[in-house]
Amino acid sequence: MKSSNTHKGAAILILLFSAFFLIITGRFLYIQSTAEIEGVNLNEWAEKARTSSYSLDADRGNIYDKNGMLLAYDRPTYKLYAVVDPEFSQSEEEPAHVTSPDETASALAPLLDMETSEIETQINDAQEDGRFQVEFGSKGANLSKDKMEEIEELDLPGIDFEEQSKRYYPNGTFASHIIGFARNDDGLITGVTGVEKQMEEYLQEQKGEISYERDKYGSKLLNPNEVLTEPDNGDNVHLSIDQKIQTFLEDAMATVDEKYEPEKIMAAVMNPKTGEVVALGNRPSYNPNDLGEVDNWYNDIIADSFEPGSTMKMFTWASAIEDGVYNGKGTFESGSYEVSGSTIRDHNREGWGEITYDEGFERSSNVAASKLGYELLGPEKFREYLSDFNLDEKSGIDLPGEGQGKILYDYPIEKVTTAFGQGSTTTPLQLMTAATAIANDGKMMRPYTLSKVTSSENGEVISEKEPEVIGEPISEDTAEKMRDLLGRVVSGEHGTGAPFELKDYSLGGKTGTAQIPKEGGGYLTGKGNHIFSFLGMAPVEDPELLMYVAVKQPNLEVTETGSEPTSFIVKSVMENSLHYLNIDPDQEKEPEVKEKEVQDYVGKSTEKAEKDLKKDFKNVTVVGAGSEVTATIPEAGTNVMTEQRMILITDEPVMPDIQGWSLRDVQKLAEHFNLELETMGDGYVSNQNMEEGTALREGGYLVVELTKPE
Repeated sequence: MKSSNTHKGAAILILLFSAFFLIITGRFLYIQSTAEIEGVNLNEWAEKARTSSYSLDADRGNIYDKNGMLLAYDRPTYKLYAVVDPEFSQSEEEPAHVTSPDETASALAPLLDMETSEIETQINDAQEDGRFQVEFGSKGANLSKDKMEEIEELDLPGIDFEEQSKRYYPNGTFASHIIGFARNDDGLITGVTGVEKQMEEYLQEQKGEISYERDKYGSKLLNPNEVLTEPDNGDNVHLSIDQKIQTFLEDAMATVDEKYEPEKIMAAVMNPKTGEVVALGNRPSYNPNDLGEVDNWYNDIIADSFEPGSTMKMFTWASAIEDGVYNGKGTFESGSYEVSGSTIRDHNREGWGEITYDEGFERSSNVAASKLGYELLGPEKFREYLSDFNLDEKSGIDLPGEGQGKILYDYPIEKVTTAFGQGSTTTPLQLMTAATAIANDGKMMRPYTLSKVTSSENGEVISEKEPEVIGEPISEDTAEKMRDLLGRVVSGEHGTGAPFELKDYSLGGKTGTAQIPKEGGGYLTGKGNHIFSFLGMAPVEDPELLMYVAVKQPNLEVTETGSEPTSFIVKSVMENSLHYLNIDPDQEKEPEVKEKEVQDYVGKSTEKAEKDLKKDFKNVTVVGAGSEVTATIPEAGTNVMTEQRMILITDEPVMPDIQGWSLRDVQKLAEHFNLELETMGDGYVSNQNMEEGTALREGGYLVVELTKPE
């Protein structure tokens, strides 16, 4: 007979089981009716599990030059990956995963420049770890379309590609400091420097997205609930840069960079009537397609500030002319100038005696600049003009990273040295901005490189740059007078800018030789330890182009001057650019060089012989005060170019003034009189040991010092 406890226990178990069954059954009924479990909607969860989402690529806006030349755009690249999960394959006949790691690795290795064992190990490791797919690092990324198609032709199971966009610059280093570069971060291309950074809000693309439901093999369902968000391409940016002029500049800088190996080159070309920067470049430069080792990220011509040297003098003279205190015919004693216990000297130390202020500008006299700024204008007035020319603030160019110089103007010596470009500093772009006032009849223009923004969808203009006058520091009359003075610097009798003279166009400008400060105070010494620069405009009467070039610390030969690398760039770029722009030449063609036969004047009157020779020859020198000719150099019967120097020897020969003579002419004179000749230097005679008027006797000793034109 069973005990009552046994019945009670069975009853309790039945009750517990019944309660548990009811709870489970109720839970299933609840889930079935509500499709929720622990707050999770099972329908939504299933839908999400079946849904695939993919981003849709959009293109970043393109960058063009002013004529529509493509300078930057997105180029498709491909990233290779290998599917290693067997469950991804729907059938053994058409596998969608890697079935043979060794064969796959062997086929891919030569195309990816990888070892077979390396690829095989990565595939095997991924399979063992239960991963779905594996990628192959940088060797499997950024593949070109040709490379991708070459791999696709192998028809390897499980090998597939993901398309990505990469920013591409078809011209390499071309205008790289203006264009800058953009990089791909997690699939989004973002501007880092230059226009790419400055115009990010316009260039930036917006990716789209597509989502749909699929089966376990990844195939889209018949009713996929597809949702599509269209991608939005970035807008296009058009620069003021002219590809042709920029190419002239790039080529010229490359030549100078290779020959002289300078520390830096900075150059820019601007339309002074609008402020458009049509070319700009620096050396060292970089290729935005290959950012391995970059020596210089900075756009030095807008970012770097340094003492401008004598290019500053054009603004000192312009200020004096505008203020009515300038008299170009007035004279001053060149050589040195005393201020507050300090001595300012001209670049040749001793000066040129008493000369006019016009000649002082041609010769680039520091003393003339000091007197104009400190005495005639006065420090306060001159300082106002420096501000009028915007030399104490940024130009406001539409590029990132613009720097700013500093006007040192606390002590008397600083107020003097600023007038000729020492002590105070400026950026090259500040100088160019100020110079637009001289080139553009008094109106100073803001420089710009961004011409317009257009829609990538329909080409409509979204925004467009208009030329902006930012000041009128001088009048049209003052600007015209300054252009005349600048023209004389290049083509005048005493001009320091003679090496910059163009063949077909008149050029006006100012040279600069800036000292480089050294650590601990003072300046670097040595021939090449300067910044050699030129700021000029052409054609000088109505300038179409304004150009600045600076070459820092070039390696110069003993016989070379700092003007040689800078003048090469200026002449090459300006001459070619003006012809390209179809500007009519305004420079007179060089006269045709003619050849004449020297007549026999021996025994004839010196006066008549000199008169006859001057009809055909530009340079005729009479040696002595005798009345009768004893010889001619070259001798009678010789065919001589009319540009060549003719020397008449009289019967009372004395030493002539041979300053400015070529070495060849001196040698002819020495040979005729059998003089022992010793030369020092190179170029043209600047000094002679035998004074003018000294009797010439056979066997004498002649020493000449030669100097290249400045």
